[in-house]
Amino acid sequence: MKKTIVITGASTGIGRATALYFAENDWQVAATMRSPDKETELQKIENINVYQLDVTNQTSIDKAYESISSDFEKIDALLNNAGYALYGPFEISTPEQIRKEFDVNVFGLMDVTRTFLPKFREQKEGLIMNISSMGGKITFPLISTYHSTKFAVEGFTEVLAYELEGLGIKAKLIEPGNIATDFGGRSMKFAASDVVTDYNPYVENMMAMMQAAGPDMYSQPEVVAEVIFKAATDGTDQIRYIAGEDAKQLISMRQENGDEAYVKHMKSQYAIKDNG
Repeated sequence: MKKTIVITGASTGIGRATALYFAENDWQVAATMRSPDKETELQKIENINVYQLDVTNQTSIDKAYESISSDFEKIDALLNNAGYALYGPFEISTPEQIRKEFDVNVFGLMDVTRTFLPKFREQKEGLIMNISSMGGKITFPLISTYHSTKFAVEGFTEVLAYELEGLGIKAKLIEPGNIATDFGGRSMKFAASDVVTDYNPYVENMMAMMQAAGPDMYSQPEVVAEVIFKAATDGTDQIRYIAGEDAKQLISMRQENGDEAYVKHMKSQYAIKDNG
């Protein structure tokens, strides 16, 4: 019998690439997204079923779970992929913006996990994979709340691995670096202010550095899909899987040199240049 994976946020980027990769490798895929009516390509693939699921709406999660459980006798893996980044100085990020980011990246992930756990307990086996980020281990300026959500996902998943081991259920983390998806477009929101302008030189400096880096700094989403497939099939108790050369280098740099050296390096790279 073919194995089945459930994927949230499967309409674009990592989620979409992963749905296609698992389907190509003979898995059944339950690809979930907020607006399945806009999806055309995945609907045409024989072993991919598309479902409506909004991770911020428990009713939507429950309906998707009921439909998927009805269509598939067994669910082998859940990939919590849905997420986005709020970009900008913390001070000008509104409480509503911050809460929404946590609702998607943390609480939505937890709600989906809680909904599928009884199925895994009943089966006495299952795998939960949560998309974190190298941003769950290291930090960059101007995405403080995004880093906060990913640090939360790291801690949550590591504790899940403890709690679920005796039940035959595994929990794993995927830590991508910069990926060539629409993350900088549809999946990235910006906090801005016409009143507080003190941060503008810092933001402009950061944006200029990002644009100067160009496309070579990004890995393709298929790179992450391959790592996710390895995590799902290697049969090990490994918890963390890094995806992308930049993530490997930066996480390694912090581990080898220590926190203070990493922060000092980041300050030197991203400090506002004095034009005085």
